[in-house]
Amino acid sequence: MSSFVSVEQAREMDGVRLVLTTNAPGPWGESAKGMLRVKNIPCVRVAQEGGGENAELVAWTGVRNAPQIVDESDRSVSAWRDMITWCEEREPEPRLVPEDDADRDLMFELTEALAGEGGFGWSRRLLLFKPIMDLAAQSDEPNPAFAAVMRMANEYGYSEEAADRASKRCAQILNRLAAQLREQRGRGARYLIGESLSALDIHWAAFAALVSPLPDELCPMPDYLRQSYGNIDATIAAAADAAPELLEHRDFIYREYLELPLVLA
Repeated sequence: MSSFVSVEQAREMDGVRLVLTTNAPGPWGESAKGMLRVKNIPCVRVAQEGGGENAELVAWTGVRNAPQIVDESDRSVSAWRDMITWCEEREPEPRLVPEDDADRDLMFELTEALAGEGGFGWSRRLLLFKPIMDLAAQSDEPNPAFAAVMRMANEYGYSEEAADRASKRCAQILNRLAAQLREQRGRGARYLIGESLSALDIHWAAFAALVSPLPDELCPMPDYLRQSYGNIDATIAAAADAAPELLEHRDFIYREYLELPLVLA
């Protein structure tokens, strides 16, 4: 039996509903799922089709994409920063946003580097699109099989130039996160910011799938998607190999705080 309900079913339900893409550990979705879990905020998971039209979802919330947190009034929150704020306001404890001003500013800055426009996830997504876009460019006739990917690629500003810049951008962000984690470990801290778990730790754990997905027994996902997620070029691989502590930190956060094994369908 699926752990997800349809949009039609969700609209008839009360409480918090979390819209997630099925069959994929989408990093934005896994971040939202993780924050709700840590906050002990009950929710119903609602199925969204990655790359699909999702007409029923648009009719309900006005937004086609996932993730979305939908509250009792059917208000939808979908931007990464807004979801952090919603979780903090809904359930203040445990805190996921540091109380210290400097730590809070740094947490949002580094989380934006992961989840924001032009950041790590955005750049890796361009690289996921690139093989299909290259094939489409070589074809003399439109291929319906490429339609969904091409639509998403255009939506997220794909271009050959942007894809060419993406690897360097990803490596820069990995290097920055690694430096932050090393600094924290040097002062005896276990987390990326301050002395306790923050939204940044949860986001890194989720976005690390775009470097090296969790093993199949912990994260069952289609083979083609696992291959795509883990297919990183030499520039990104060099940054990841130079910072094994980043994946160690991912494993620690999942083991101590997040859902294992992941339920994606």
